[in-house]
Amino acid sequence: MTEEEEQPENFVPSEQHHMAIPWKEFAPNQNLPIKDARVKARASVVGRIGIMMLSCGTGAWRVRDAMNTVARVLNLTCSADIGLTSINYTCFDAGHSYSQILALPNTGVNTDRLYVLETFVKQFEEKYSHLTIRQLHHTLDDIQQTPGHYSPIVKGLAAAIACASFIFLLGGGWIEMFCTFVGAGIGNWLRGEMGKHKLTTISGIAVSVGVAELTYFLAFKGLQFMYPISGNHEAGYIGAMLFVIPGFPFITSFLDLSKLDMRSGLERLSYAIMITSVATLVGWLVALIINFQPENFASLGLSPLMILLLRLPASFFGVYGFSMMFNSSQRMAITSGLIGAVANTLRLELVDFNTIPAPAAAFCGALVAGLLASIINRHNGYPRISLTVPSIVIMIPGLYIYRGIFYIGLNEIGNGALWLTRAALIILFLPLGLFVARYLLDKDWRHFD
Repeated sequence: MTEEEEQPENFVPSEQHHMAIPWKEFAPNQNLPIKDARVKARASVVGRIGIMMLSCGTGAWRVRDAMNTVARVLNLTCSADIGLTSINYTCFDAGHSYSQILALPNTGVNTDRLYVLETFVKQFEEKYSHLTIRQLHHTLDDIQQTPGHYSPIVKGLAAAIACASFIFLLGGGWIEMFCTFVGAGIGNWLRGEMGKHKLTTISGIAVSVGVAELTYFLAFKGLQFMYPISGNHEAGYIGAMLFVIPGFPFITSFLDLSKLDMRSGLERLSYAIMITSVATLVGWLVALIINFQPENFASLGLSPLMILLLRLPASFFGVYGFSMMFNSSQRMAITSGLIGAVANTLRLELVDFNTIPAPAAAFCGALVAGLLASIINRHNGYPRISLTVPSIVIMIPGLYIYRGIFYIGLNEIGNGALWLTRAALIILFLPLGLFVARYLLDKDWRHFD
């Protein structure tokens, strides 16, 4: 029987809209090492590793690099075209070729699985190249089916910590932090529960943002009922929705574009803009209903030294919380938090002392985060992207983006365009800082071939 005629017994096609691939069913029942298997079997391993890495949220360059590493061990040449949720690839050897298209039903971020997969790829030749095709797919099954570190409740708590820290860094006080903590925690918990039931991304974003803002409103009115609190503290409601900031697709889109992976970069950028648009529009509608406005925060009355000392732990916990939301292990989350404490505090201090404009300060902060992540990567192997993105997500000007949409919705086009322009400049400089850090410390990144 030829390779094209092979058909697993009792094979039942998937009933899912994005049909699940039963990898082991397609593997030939042979005891040959994977290196001696046919092109189809070897190529299936290359493709599966690529699509698993893509599902973790990493960019096209890293996915292709992993596929190439495995392909070389298996004596294959691999050519891949990578998008946000799909891979088109062809593997060749001296006499045969095999092409395949793989697609994901959704996109997300899982930094811990990305770390495990990168370790698997690095050790592939030494530890896994002697296995059979079925044994390899069993190993990949174990990686793919590993549950996340955190339940929706814990991720809700992580979002609460991150957003409460975020709102302090934006200038909010304990009232805004408390209401944000409650709103963001319940909002992200709800988004996690909706994700468990595989409800669409748009509905998860819209519902969780709406619930987060309404919860902020209820918490704020509850405090007003118990204490004499002025209305200007309502401005912190924006912090309750900052857990939806699409940091990974925003950052990886520009990094992919810098490497001329245009398809992946543009798709990721479109996805990030879609998430941001839905979140800000829903936030605007809810704000109109409850009559909240994005006013300036009341002055905290703290000295510059005290603000500096408070920014360090606030930046740490903000990045730590976001990292947990991305399913980082505790060690990885703490490492990201330490990087963010240094990089983000530096950025804010540069702005406060009028040393340089905010976009240039964002570049400096991202550059420091990228340099520190590269140094740590050489020490413990944590993926750079898993350390840098949480570290600079807290630098993304979600407040500026929301204010821009808010004013445009009120037909104040000039004010809206001003805030969106300020946000765009900062967002552009963040991946540029990471690019420069990567260019300086990663010799493979700075070349094309």
